[in-house]
Formats: sequence, structure tokens, C-alpha cells
Amino acid sequence: MKKLYGTGVALVTPFDSNAQVDLRGLKKLLSHTAKGADYYVVMGTTGESATVSKIEKRNVLTFVKEHNSKKLPIVYGIGGNSTQEVIATIKESDLTGVDAILSVSPYYNKPSQEGIYRHFKTIADKSPIPIILYNVPGRTASNLTSETTLRLAKHRNIIGIKEASGNLEQCMKIAKEKPNDFMLISGDDMLTVPLYAIGAVGVISVLANAFPSIFKKIKEFTEAGNFHKATTEQCKLLDINGPMYEEGNPVGVKYALKLMNICSNEVRLPLLSASQPLQKKIKKLIKSVK
Repeated sequence: MKKLYGTGVALVTPFDSNAQVDLRGLKKLLSHTAKGADYYVVMGTTGESATVSKIEKRNVLTFVKEHNSKKLPIVYGIGGNSTQEVIATIKESDLTGVDAILSVSPYYNKPSQEGIYRHFKTIADKSPIPIILYNVPGRTASNLTSETTLRLAKHRNIIGIKEASGNLEQCMKIAKEKPNDFMLISGDDMLTVPLYAIGAVGVISVLANAFPSIFKKIKEFTEAGNFHKATTEQCKLLDINGPMYEEGNPVGVKYALKLMNICSNEVRLPLLSASQPLQKKIKKLIKSVK
């Protein structure tokens, strides 16, 4: 799956002033992110998948397929804490033109590691296309351990993991013991270069919505073995990274996109658009990101 190496942009879902999906804004976003994207991730958590209806998700996926000017690979988010519901959603989705499914580890019900293993194994057994695991303990309230990841990595239909635990030691263990063709993908923008350095193949990024060219340079420098220049590029995002998540994701990056005249900063409840103090902070910091 080398087509999924590099930068996957976890696309936001643009909304208009009535909180309806803004396809015009989405078209501009696709054009903007194509400057540095290697593939698109549609309806990940950054796409506010928790508050987007099934019909809207289908329409957004169809629109991305139709306006994918560079014919970049597409990863589609289908996850949840009900194994049977995830399987049913996969079955009813039109996955034509989709290269893989990104599936988040079960949240809220906090299953055991064996429960998580069986959840993903059952999904992978039933899915017609490959599965990428998504570990994000900050959202799910449970960690997909390296041991469980490595067990799942043996499954023929599980091809990688988006690792957003922030635990570098855990990532190193995966990198050390995983099968050669199993992809370790950074799920944390600010750990992109360190994870490249230990064997990751890329990043699924929030900030690449706004700053795709920086992630393109990071990839190019790491491929050339110039980690000093790659780090210099990544550090351009260091100050603005925190404010991006200060009031929830994708609140910050949507305001950055508004400043770039790409789409509005509207989000859906229970999220709120960036507060005035946060807007002021981002407006100041974005000027230094070049």
C-alpha cells in the first residue's frame, strides 16, 4: 500500500452559516490541500464524523471522488464502539474508489485488549477493503497497546495503524516488531518527524488542511535523509499547534482556513466556533507560518 505513504490530509467538513455541508468550500479545500497531500482521509474525526449524518457522509465521499483532480488515493472513516454497526456501515457504503477504511478503536465502553482485538479482527474479516487501525486514547479513553497492534498486524486485511497515543516508546515497539508491509502512520502532527525517523511511512494530519506545503517538504526532506531540514519545517508549526486544539478539533484549523478564504469556520454543536480570544491568537500566529 505504498500509495498511502506520505501525507494523508484528514479533511475537515466545511459548513455554511446554517451548519449545512458546504460543497463549494469543500471543493476549494480539495484544491488547496492537493498542493501537499498524498491521499485524502474522508470522514475521520477531524471531519466531525460524530455529527455528520449517514446521508451527508455518503454525499461528501461522492463529492471528493468526483473532485479529486489529482486522483489521489482515498481513505474513508468507518469506526465506532458497536462492532456489528461498523460492519453494517461498511456493508451499506459504496466503497468504489476507496483504498482503505480508517477505523477508530472502540470508545466509551472501554473494552479489554482482547475485546479490542476481536472487534478489529471481526471487522477485518468482513471488510471488502483493507483496514487501518486508529489509536487515539485521548478520545477513546482506552489505549490500543503495541502488543494488541502487533497481533492485529498479522491479519491479511489490516494494513497499518494511525498512532495518536503520543507514546513514542509504544510506537518504537510497533516499528521494531511489525511485519515489513504493515504501515506505522503518525496520528500526531508534531510527532511526524520523530516517527518518520523510527520507520513510520507518513502522517494523517489535521494541520495539513491549512499547511499542506509544509508537510510536503517534511516528507521530501525525510526521504532525502535530511532530518535537520525536516525538523525545521515541522517547528514552523510548533507555536500554532496548541491553539489548533484549544477549543476542540477542528475548531482551530477551521478558523485558520477561514483566514485563508478557503471555507467558513462553522462547526456543529456541541462544538462552537473559535472564541474571540482564540481567533486573535491564531490570527497572530498564522502570520509566522511560512
